[in-house]
Amino acid sequence: MSATDLLHELRWRGLIHQCTDENALAKLLSQPQTVYIGFDPTATSLHVGSMMQLMLLRRFQRAGHRPIALVGGATGMIGDPTGKSEERNLLSEEQLQANIAGVARQMRAFLDFEGPRPALLLNNFDWMHDFSYLNFLRDVGKNFPIGAMLGKESIRSRLDSEAGLSYTEFSYMLLQAYDFVHLAQQHGCRIQAGGSDQWGNITAGIDLGRRMLGESLFGLTAPLLLTSDGKKMGKTEKGAIWLDPARTSPYAFFQYWRTVEDADVMRCIAYLTEITRDEYLELEQQVTADPGRCAAQQRLAEWLTEFVHGRQGLQSAQRATQIFFGGEIETWSDRELGEIFEDVPSVVLDRQTLEGDGLWIVEAFQKSGLTASNGEARRTIKEGGAYVNNRRVNAENQRLSPVDLAGETMMVLRRGKKKYAILRFQ
Repeated sequence: MSATDLLHELRWRGLIHQCTDENALAKLLSQPQTVYIGFDPTATSLHVGSMMQLMLLRRFQRAGHRPIALVGGATGMIGDPTGKSEERNLLSEEQLQANIAGVARQMRAFLDFEGPRPALLLNNFDWMHDFSYLNFLRDVGKNFPIGAMLGKESIRSRLDSEAGLSYTEFSYMLLQAYDFVHLAQQHGCRIQAGGSDQWGNITAGIDLGRRMLGESLFGLTAPLLLTSDGKKMGKTEKGAIWLDPARTSPYAFFQYWRTVEDADVMRCIAYLTEITRDEYLELEQQVTADPGRCAAQQRLAEWLTEFVHGRQGLQSAQRATQIFFGGEIETWSDRELGEIFEDVPSVVLDRQTLEGDGLWIVEAFQKSGLTASNGEARRTIKEGGAYVNNRRVNAENQRLSPVDLAGETMMVLRRGKKKYAILRFQ
């Protein structure tokens, strides 16, 4: 892919928000270049918002350039004040190292570290930990005009806020800017990319490179991943959508994308997938012609779930989705069932009720709240509308035992097509 093709690809996908000099950048990209994006290790897993930047690095690599994924082991000890209304809690060194290890594992799924232009995974703590305070002030700090720093929106907004800005956070821009200088010196990296909220930090690095190295460095930002009403994507009432399956299951991940609003789905496809423009245009037409079909949401959910969690993760998510719409339930864990039926009413019963003769099916439906009385439960069974683990109940004298559990402690009851209840035996 040529530089023109790459920039055209980024442009049609809406991934160029700001660029320091697009014409000069196009000339630079006519030859293989090195580009970096920094990631602060604030948790043991990356979240959906990080996918924007990882996919941006991946697009550069697929176009023949070398990506550097920079984990902020040093900057993460301070925390970027950009976009924050108050200072972050400082992480312990042990927690920071655990976060770095988790984030690094996930980055390897997005980038090729073995190919002809292998990606690099670096940690800025490796070159910052031996830097003395005096040497940093002398070599780096003297090249930073205070006026220029105060002019950055990220600094100005915090200074005007009630929380203010600590000297520690104020220094963050210097550290990130020096990362760019170091990577330019050691790895020939002349391009830094990031989210649009990083523009101030990126341009600070470009200015520092000019002052310290006499070199022209370049910056490129992509839009933030926001909904049409300006809210950050990747967050729900229960928290962030993580890339780690232990924190957000493939099913929950799949369902998040499956229910994206029509106003947001095509932008998500453009930003986060490698779906071709031809297919993109076809999906766009389908959204316009038949929005209720949710074809674009289905394609988005399938593509991203398979990319992040693999074929097995996608198949697991699809099976779980089928279960909620009546597919037979085999053996699942309580955790998986809890996520599938998280909004379904549940009742806790004593495990002993399943022993001996077991729990009478009529009583089970009455206790679950799906029927108001034993008589109503009998009628539901007689009419063929009663299900245990999505298998129809054929006789009102059926007794439930531990073999009927769908998980370690859970059993799924259903009345009709859509009324569910969970029995938990503890």
